[in-house]
Amino acid sequence: MPGTLAEIDKLKRALRSECAAMRNSIAPAERAAGSARIAEIGIAFAGSKPGAVVSAYSAMGSEIDPRPLLQSLAQSGFRTALPVVTPLGNPLRFRAWSFGEQLLARTWGILEPADDAPEVEPDVLLVPLLAFDRSGVRLGYGGGYYDRTLARLRAMQQVVAIGLAFDEQALPEVPCGPYDQRLDWVLTPAGALKC
Repeated sequence: MPGTLAEIDKLKRALRSECAAMRNSIAPAERAAGSARIAEIGIAFAGSKPGAVVSAYSAMGSEIDPRPLLQSLAQSGFRTALPVVTPLGNPLRFRAWSFGEQLLARTWGILEPADDAPEVEPDVLLVPLLAFDRSGVRLGYGGGYYDRTLARLRAMQQVVAIGLAFDEQALPEVPCGPYDQRLDWVLTPAGALKC
């Protein structure tokens, strides 16, 4: 595995297009079944209890859709939230959101809660990704949002980071730089992997 930051960044850029193409090749019916399956599994494996704040993300493209899981958690008494994209170089912020409440298309067309939704700090963060490895390293999209967000949250409180992915997104090793924040768990349709 390359050692310099420039080498790691170059390798990540090359991997992103490969991993996105692989994920895009998963049939829509298989993606829907995967989203339903992770909802069936839930997050009890992480020790999280009803009342905790769980933030997911608004799925885009071929990402595994966390909505069925989030809805199941809400029905079990968890409080739910979604991230709000901030200017590049800043961590994400989170607003409370419940099913049926308005979502607005914002930066990059990402659906976010309305401006009057209260800000919250998640206890559990469900994280999108392009690839992951067994040690909890995730390949994101290159903006660093989730790395900065996890660094901020972990400095303030205990937070559980769970990557959501299809099984096909596993790699033997994902390049890891000095600012990359590792996941605590990865949840795929096959089950939960403790990192």
